[in-house]
Amino acid sequence: MIDTEAAARRFIADVWNAGREESAYELIAPDCPGLGGTGPEATLAWHRDRRAAFPDLRYKIVDLVAAGDRVAVHWRAAGTQVGPFGPVPPTGRVVSYSGATFLRFDTAGRIADVWSVNELFQVLQQLGVEMIPPPGFSGSVA
Repeated sequence: MIDTEAAARRFIADVWNAGREESAYELIAPDCPGLGGTGPEATLAWHRDRRAAFPDLRYKIVDLVAAGDRVAVHWRAAGTQVGPFGPVPPTGRVVSYSGATFLRFDTAGRIADVWSVNELFQVLQQLGVEMIPPPGFSGSVA
């Protein structure tokens, strides 16, 4: 039986926090979908980009639930923006936000699917981005 909880904790400690790229190749299946591609390289590309903007970004596990081949992680993250974050130039500001990541493991014990949600709007607000609704936006859904 695969210890999915231990693998998920290692994924966050090694890949997300320590930037140990070799661990991504051990933990992520080659066909795992990612932003702009598949496999470890797609995951690493996203994390390289995020670390370029927030080199000291660290994730803390708030809660983790593992059942069978699935793991759900509630996390908090904090870091200082010293590089561009999308169109936002470096601000030197510290951001703190939370999110949830859902992992599915294959029979070899590698991550076969990752799905995450986070408080992106909160990050942008903390960076001082002014979000102006388009003209005529009422804020309600018909």
